[in-house]
Amino acid sequence: MGVVSRSWDGGVNAGKDPAELRHVLGVPIMPASLERALTHRSYAYENDNPPTNERLEFLGDSVLGLVVTDTLFRGYPNLPEGQLAKLRAAVVQMGALAEVARELSLGDYVRLGRGEQVTGGRNKPSILADTLEAVIGAVYIDCGLDEARALVHRLFDPVIARSARLGAGLDWKTSLQELTAVKMLGVPDYQVEESGPDHQKSFRAVVRVGGQPLGSGQGRTKKAAEQQAAEAAWRAITAEPAEPVRDDLTPENGRLRDVKNDAKNDGKGGGEEPGRER
Repeated sequence: MGVVSRSWDGGVNAGKDPAELRHVLGVPIMPASLERALTHRSYAYENDNPPTNERLEFLGDSVLGLVVTDTLFRGYPNLPEGQLAKLRAAVVQMGALAEVARELSLGDYVRLGRGEQVTGGRNKPSILADTLEAVIGAVYIDCGLDEARALVHRLFDPVIARSARLGAGLDWKTSLQELTAVKMLGVPDYQVEESGPDHQKSFRAVVRVGGQPLGSGQGRTKKAAEQQAAEAAWRAITAEPAEPVRDDLTPENGRLRDVKNDAKNDGKGGGEEPGRER
């Protein structure tokens, strides 16, 4: 983490060469714009105050919100406003943005101050989410809305699909609780262990239902570990493999099924998937 490319002379805290990220993004963004999008205020304070990414973050947040809102509005025509709002919130919340940023290894490229560098700033969800929004804002400025929209679709369409599968609750813990209530299995009980230094903790969660361990998960936060454990338990109860291909849940029909009703209708409660903060 934080390895410096030989072609990049911005110093250790400047991270890897932004040109590598430009290639990964696949958009004709100007090098200066991308550099600004990657400049955290902590770096600016220690390096003669170059422009930071905060204004681009402000813009990118709106661009992201517009594209996601438009996608949900058009793709899920039967969802009411309240459910659309919940689904949008699940897609653009900090944790979801941070995970997308991690898939891009965005933290490796951020320009950080020394304090943020040594305390794990390259992996902080808030910094990752803000930087990703700044990058989207910079793409909008340099390349226009069409290019920014295409980038958002490449990065967030899978997030939208995963979030839509979670049904009315829009998170795995809620979905598991609904499922266990319908099947009268008892209330899920989560046990969490943490390890690692304060600035880089890791959490492992195990969820028990009726005294039986049904799922486990790991994450950089307690919430993430519990969500992963809940997903594993939900799939164990319904005997469903991870990331199934679904015919009943598509953008075209715009349906998010309710596990309570499905379980009552089929008498077994299995096979139907329910439905996930900034």
